[in-house]
Amino acid sequence: MYRFLLTRQWVILTLLALVLMPTMVQLGFWQLHRHEARVAHNNIVAASLAADPVPVQELTEPGREVSEDDKYRSVTATGSYDTDHEVVVRRRTAADGRQIGFFVLTPLVRGDGSVLLVNRGWVPAGADQLSFPDVPEAPGGQVTVTGRLLPDETTERSGIKVREGMPDRQVMLINSAQQEKLLDRPVLGGFVELTATSPEPAESQLAEQVPAPDHSGIGAHMAYAVQWWLFVAAVPVGWVILVRRELRDRAAAGDDGPREALAGAASGTAD
Repeated sequence: MYRFLLTRQWVILTLLALVLMPTMVQLGFWQLHRHEARVAHNNIVAASLAADPVPVQELTEPGREVSEDDKYRSVTATGSYDTDHEVVVRRRTAADGRQIGFFVLTPLVRGDGSVLLVNRGWVPAGADQLSFPDVPEAPGGQVTVTGRLLPDETTERSGIKVREGMPDRQVMLINSAQQEKLLDRPVLGGFVELTATSPEPAESQLAEQVPAPDHSGIGAHMAYAVQWWLFVAAVPVGWVILVRRELRDRAAAGDDGPREALAGAASGTAD
């Protein structure tokens, strides 16, 4: 009765089902691991944002890479802004997620002569993106800044390519090594996104603040994992259904044969 399972068609179908099941199990675990990694990342970001500010030199120094565990940590630094070497970072999005403009990147010269790069916020591009935009004047004198520490931007991390022949005082990436060559001073690794300044500057000296990262979403990876595992359960169920349908069709074909033969014999007798 089950001899049809040895036919080429059914052997291929069975082997395909046997290959698909472990593959889909692995795909489910892959999505589960992505879910776990996303949750762990969100927890690190949340802990960094909630931590009390620490002096920036505790987490970075010239030539030192900012670690992933210290990403978004709140840090403080005291110094004076070097507006002569202020640059803007091209093609950055405003807090509304729609407008394209510039980040204002201003070096903060610390007491020991080292520099911390400070992203003071976003400004609109204006009509001509090749010209230096209108930038709020940085506070003068000695200030203490507080901000979120971030690692240097690179093409590998961001996908942003460095372009040759950039307009004057415009850059594509926030990178301490790149700025160190221009400043001829030691520059602390990474940079900070400004969140507060003391003494508090005038309104006219403020750019649009870069919003804190959203760490609430976990994506649909867990749902995808469950989906793959449901597919695993569906494969043998579907295989059984197909086998039963094949048996039913073969039984129906076997029953029809004798009826047709009897009908033919009866017709011949009548003639």
